[in-house]
Amino acid sequence: MTVAIVTDSGSDLTPAQLEEYEIRQVPLTVSFGEASFLSPDDLSPEEFWVKMQAPDCPFARTAAPSVGLFKRAFEKAFEEGHDGVVYVGLSGGLSATVRNAEMAKELLSDGRIEIVDSKSASMGIGALAIRASQMAAGGSTRLEIVQGIEHLRASVVLFVGFDTLDYLRKGGRIGAAKAAIGGMLSVKPIMTMEDGVIVPLDQPRTRAKARDRIIELMSDRKASELYVLYSPPMDAVAFRDEVIAHLPEPVPEVVTEQVIGPVIGAHTGPGSYGGVLVREF
Repeated sequence: MTVAIVTDSGSDLTPAQLEEYEIRQVPLTVSFGEASFLSPDDLSPEEFWVKMQAPDCPFARTAAPSVGLFKRAFEKAFEEGHDGVVYVGLSGGLSATVRNAEMAKELLSDGRIEIVDSKSASMGIGALAIRASQMAAGGSTRLEIVQGIEHLRASVVLFVGFDTLDYLRKGGRIGAAKAAIGGMLSVKPIMTMEDGVIVPLDQPRTRAKARDRIIELMSDRKASELYVLYSPPMDAVAFRDEVIAHLPEPVPEVVTEQVIGPVIGAHTGPGSYGGVLVREF
């Protein structure tokens, strides 16, 4: 019995990771004004960040994949010989993506499809999808995979430092009042996710203090996996090394640097950074 693992482009998995772990990806749409792109199929992270940093760039918006895109992805997995599908998706508290996947499952009336809400974003999804893939490769059943990643989900934490809250505010992910306060105080907010929604953790007044604080938050406990997140012009390697230097021993078994992709980057903006940690101790 083989199980196909499906995610969406809110996961920020790289093409190399998708290929290595044989994970299928359903793209969300990213729009700049009237121009829309299935991302990253039609708009790579590199191309996205060039657009985002242009002085006349319109505000980027995102939209969930259509029910039809999910339906086709699930059908293709079965056509290629898989006996089951596990989809791990962008938090339902941030997007209609998981809901549309559920609707596609209902259209197919197929009990072999499992939908898992990551309750996270970026590599908070990616870490779960990778684990699901590893379990599938090891011969786990569809339901065993779901049980395993739902258990792992409680160990996955995400921290993101923002240069500004404007992108979150314009995208409707936080209230206008919170963004206005952040702007007036010139704070550099740090956010995490709880129960699938974005919540503030701290509001340092300077970039230097924000960097120190997010490193403190990320290194307060042992971690088995560390996925450093960054958007240009952030120096991801230097930040990674600082985090590792502060982490308790042993060093995580998995350490990667992941550029924040178009779907998540539309809401974080340039200069954002942070990471996802798997804390299984």
